[in-house]
Amino acid sequence: QVQLVESGGGLVQTGGSLRLSCATSGIIFSISSMAWYRQAPGKQRELVARVTSIGGTNYGDSVKGRFTISRDDKNTVNLQMNNLKPEDTAVYHCNVYANFREYWGQGTQVTVSS
Repeated sequence: QVQLVESGGGLVQTGGSLRLSCATSGIIFSISSMAWYRQAPGKQRELVARVTSIGGTNYGDSVKGRFTISRDDKNTVNLQMNNLKPEDTAVYHCNVYANFREYWGQGTQVTVSS
């Protein structure tokens, strides 16, 4: 079993920055991808950013140029969020494909005030 622990959410003003982290633990043989999704009230969960095992990245259209995803050698995935906007307000969930299974974190709240 793989556990995910997210941190770094909070309240920030428009134009501010936050950094989210998702640490993994447990027995991990392989990780195919690590990603962040978000879900705002009344909306569907959407992909924010993903990084693959070979370092490829892709981003949701609404965050391109503002957010950066990265992964370190301890299997932690980070999301640097700059120039935050009120529409970025959501619960952000870490998502990891490890050992050929999908895992989700419990989520961390990001609130951007106008």
